[in-house]
Amino acid sequence: MKPDRFSPAHKSPLLAELVCSNSFRSASPENAVGLLKEEMRRMDSLIMAAADATSVPAGQALAVDRRAFSLFVEKMLLQEPGLEMVRAEAKEIPVDNVTIIASGPLTSDALALAIADKTGSEYLYFYDAISPIIEGESIDSNRVFPATRYGHGKADYLNCPMDRKTYEQFWQELILAAEIPLHSFEKIKCFEGCLPIEVIARRGIETLAHGPMKPVGLIDPQTGVRPHAVVQLRREDREGILYNIVGFQTKMTWPEQRRIFRMIPGLEHAEFARYGSIHRNTFLNAPALLTSTLQLRSERRLFFAGQISGVEGYVESTAMGLLAAIHADRFLAGRELIEPPPETAFGALVGHIANADAKIFQPMNVTFGLFPPLDGRTKKKDRGACYASRALKALISWQRQLSE
Repeated sequence: MKPDRFSPAHKSPLLAELVCSNSFRSASPENAVGLLKEEMRRMDSLIMAAADATSVPAGQALAVDRRAFSLFVEKMLLQEPGLEMVRAEAKEIPVDNVTIIASGPLTSDALALAIADKTGSEYLYFYDAISPIIEGESIDSNRVFPATRYGHGKADYLNCPMDRKTYEQFWQELILAAEIPLHSFEKIKCFEGCLPIEVIARRGIETLAHGPMKPVGLIDPQTGVRPHAVVQLRREDREGILYNIVGFQTKMTWPEQRRIFRMIPGLEHAEFARYGSIHRNTFLNAPALLTSTLQLRSERRLFFAGQISGVEGYVESTAMGLLAAIHADRFLAGRELIEPPPETAFGALVGHIANADAKIFQPMNVTFGLFPPLDGRTKKKDRGACYASRALKALISWQRQLSE
C-alpha cells in the first residue's frame, strides 16, 4: 500500500523494506536457517537472488544493503511480464479469484477485519507472547523430574525444582535483567495471563512462586518434599526434541535469557531453539485454519503466506511466500498440489504450521528441532551437515515431482 499509506514501522516507499535488521542470519547450510536459504536458492527465489546480489560483509551471517535490496526486488517485479502492481491499500479480499494473502506482521486494520471475518476473529492474533524453547537433549535429566500437579493424568511436564535460596537468587537476577526496548508500534497492553516473567517478578519476591512457578501438587522424588518453586517444561513435539519453558514469555535480551534461564536447575547447559519475546505481530492460528499447502481449509482458493501464516522471521516468511506461489500456480492449472518433504526446511516449517497444537500455537523460526529426527546416533557436531545433506536430497526429489 506504500507510498499511499505506511504502516507504523515502514518509512521507505520502496518494496521489500527491511525494518528490524539487515541480516538474514546464518549463511551456513549446516544451520537450519542457512539450509532454508539454500533450498530457496535452488527454487529460484527472487528474495534470495536480491540478498545475494546486495550482500555486505557480516562474518558468518548474510546481511544486505537495505536500499539496494529493495531496489533490486522492485526492479525485477516491474520487469515481470503480465504483472500489474497496484500501489494502494487492499481493504477487502477478492470474492472469486485465487488469492495469496501475504500482509505481514503489521496488517492494516481494514484488511485485518476482512481476514477476521473470513477466518473467525478468535483465530487472528495481534501480538506474540512467546516463551523460550530449548533443545531436549540439553536438559540435565538428573536435575529434573517428570510429573503433573497432584499426579493427575500422565507425567507430561518436566519439572525443575528450586529451593528458597536458589529461587531468591533467580528472582533477584530477573528483576534487574536488561530488556529489549519496544518500538512505538509494539507498545501494546498485554493481558494479565501473558505478562513478561520479569514484570511479574517485580510485583514481589513471592509472586512467581504463587504464579507460573507455583509448586503445589508436586513432590521432588530426590528430596521427598515439595520444592519452594518449580519451572515446568512442556514438550513441543511428540519426540521430545524441543521443550517450552511454560509461562516464561519475556522482553529480556537474548544474552540475558541465556544467562538467567541457565540458573534454573537442569537448564545449566540449555541450548535455545527459540528465545522468548513479546512483540506486535498479526498472525493466524494456522493449525486450526490452514492446510499443509497453505490454503484456508474453508475456502481453498485462498492461500496465506509470509508472517501472517504462522512463521517467524524474514527468511521463513518469504519461504512461505515462495511455497504459496508454487501451490497457487498449480491450483490455477488444475494440477495436484505437492507438499515439500518433511525432511526439507520448507517441509519442517509447513509441518509446524499445519500440525502444531492449535490450543498453544505460536509462530516459530526454522530450527532443526522441527525436522524429523535423524536415523541412528549422530555426533552433535555432525548433525547440521547430516540434516542438510538429507534435506537437499529430498528437495531434489520434490523438484522432480513438481516438474513432471
